[in-house]
Amino acid sequence: MIITVTLNLALDVTYQVPGVDWDGVNRVSAVHRRAGGKGVNVARVLAALGRDVLVTGLAGGPTGRAVEADLHAAGLPAALYGIAGDSRATLAVTDPDHTALFNEPGPEVTAGELAGFVRHYETLLAGADAVVLSGSLPRGLPADTYATLAAIAADRGVPSIVDADGDPLRHAPKGRPSILKPNADELARAVPGGTPAEGARALLGQGAGAVVVSMGADGLMAVTGEGTFAARMPYTVRGNPTGAGDSLVAGLALGLVEPDPWPDRLRRAAALGAAAVARPVAGEFDPDVYADIHPQIIIT
Repeated sequence: MIITVTLNLALDVTYQVPGVDWDGVNRVSAVHRRAGGKGVNVARVLAALGRDVLVTGLAGGPTGRAVEADLHAAGLPAALYGIAGDSRATLAVTDPDHTALFNEPGPEVTAGELAGFVRHYETLLAGADAVVLSGSLPRGLPADTYATLAAIAADRGVPSIVDADGDPLRHAPKGRPSILKPNADELARAVPGGTPAEGARALLGQGAGAVVVSMGADGLMAVTGEGTFAARMPYTVRGNPTGAGDSLVAGLALGLVEPDPWPDRLRRAAALGAAAVARPVAGEFDPDVYADIHPQIIIT
C-alpha cells in the first residue's frame, strides 16, 4: 500500500463562465467540486493504475467533511486526522480564454494537533510500502514537518518521496527521503546560484537518496547514488499542465515499490506526467497518450 500525505487538504471548486464582468453579476455555466491537494491527486493516479492507496492528512469543519465525502464517493480509501479549523477551499474561475485561481489560506494547526497526527501517521506506517509527502503546509506547522515525517518513515524502513517548495524543501533532506521531487524553479529557490545538476547534487549530499527535477518540456533529470539520468520527451503534449507533477510523482512512487532500474522508473514517471497534461483536471491521465509516448522517451 502507498500512503499519500496531504497536510493542507482542499475542496477544489471550479466555476465555468462565459466571461467575467468584474463590476457586474456573473452567471456560472457549470460548477465542479472535488477533493484536492497534491497528495490526493497522486492517490487518484495510483488508484487508476490499480495500486492500493490510502489518503491521509488533516481535515476539519464542514469543508473537511466535504473532502472526506468526495474521497469516499471516488472510492479512495482515506484515514484523515480531524482538526478544529475548517479545511480550505480553492476556487478556479475559468472562461474560454483565461483561468483565475483563488486559494484560501487554510486552517491554523496547533502543536497538539500536529502531535496527534504524527501518532496517527506512525500507526498507518505499519501497513505502508511507501509514503508520498506533498504539497504546501498549513499555517502553524514548522517548516521541517516533512523532514520529520520522512525520518519517521525511514526509521521504519519505509521509503518516501517529498514534493515541496521553499523552506519545507530546504529542510527535507534531513529526513533522509528516498526521493526529493522539485521542479526547476523550486530547486533554484532552494539551492540558488547553480545549475539544476549542481542543486540536485547539493540536496543529495544533505541526505536525500535521489533528486528528480522536472523541467517542463525539457523533460526530467534524476541525480541518484547510481548516477545521473535524463529523460528527453519526443514531443510536447498540449493541454493543462496543472496535475503533471502529481502524476509524475505517482510514477516515481511506483518505482519505490517495484524493483525497477532508474531508467525505467524515469521513463514511466515522465510518460505519466505528459499524459496528465492531456486531461482537463489534476489527478487524471490519458492512457492513450501514456501508451504512445512511453516507448519514445529517450533516457541518457
